[in-house]
Amino acid sequence: MDFFQVFIELAQSTVRLSTPLILAALAGLFTERAGVFDIGLEGKMLGAAFAAGCVAYISQSVMMGLFAAVLVSVLLSLVHGYASITQRGSQIVSGVAINFVVAGSTVILGEAWFRQGGRTPALTEDGRFGRITLPFADAVREVPILGPLYSGLLSGHSPLTYLAFLMVPASWWILYRTRFGLRLRAVGENPGAVDTAGISVIWLRYRAVICCGILCGIAGAYLSLSANAGFTKGMTAGKGYIALAALIFAKWRPKNILFACLLFGFLDAFAIRYQGYAFPLIGRVPVQFMQALPYILTVILLAGFIGKAIPPKAGGVPYVKER
Repeated sequence: MDFFQVFIELAQSTVRLSTPLILAALAGLFTERAGVFDIGLEGKMLGAAFAAGCVAYISQSVMMGLFAAVLVSVLLSLVHGYASITQRGSQIVSGVAINFVVAGSTVILGEAWFRQGGRTPALTEDGRFGRITLPFADAVREVPILGPLYSGLLSGHSPLTYLAFLMVPASWWILYRTRFGLRLRAVGENPGAVDTAGISVIWLRYRAVICCGILCGIAGAYLSLSANAGFTKGMTAGKGYIALAALIFAKWRPKNILFACLLFGFLDAFAIRYQGYAFPLIGRVPVQFMQALPYILTVILLAGFIGKAIPPKAGGVPYVKER
């Protein structure tokens, strides 16, 4: 197999593996820009994936599965919002609690409902998102270089993959070109000034966690309705934490989030492709090392290459209205 073909296949895998990371990182961007730290991205994605797998199997409708995923994720976000915004509790503790509760409850409910070890039954084609073939993809497939790039890399992905990449410029526009985005960023930097201007800090932060829930719901639905044919135990496999790392690595900027998630997606794709491969001069690398490689490099990148990342000034601090 020539180098160009290997590049196309690695790039395809990178795009697919980056999709849930991009959606989850953008979800965290909205909440953290509003001053609400959300370590519960993992739990919301997992809960959404479970809801999508269950409802899509029962209804045999992929759109019903997507709706259920978004609904469950938004409800979990509202729980986090109630604990950390209304009750002014610890945002970190609330997020960790959501992760633990969802990790346990999905397995218990899955076993109780379907008796398949915490998994949902395999979905049919009607219960999953298909692949979108772009115009003229088959016609230009044999064209040197450009053909494989267009038909092999750009075409043939899930609708949620295209949505994830479109959400990057959309998130930039919302945050930097709309009144809502300006207020959202302001409430993460100086909520007192926003309150003085007569704008509700509480309502703005709730809107941010709702945006987070929607995007995490789509990310979870992608895992069970597109990347897989149903829900499996712990299928997020730390993607919520990697998305959080990508968010910090990108310094809370949408464009940088895209490149950070593509980097982490490439590391994951490389590790999957070359498990058990005998490298020149090195030999066969243990499978366990290749599986751990994306997480090891995530720690190394955050520890040594990120530089100084300054979060929103009011991040993690409950707002108390002055009287």
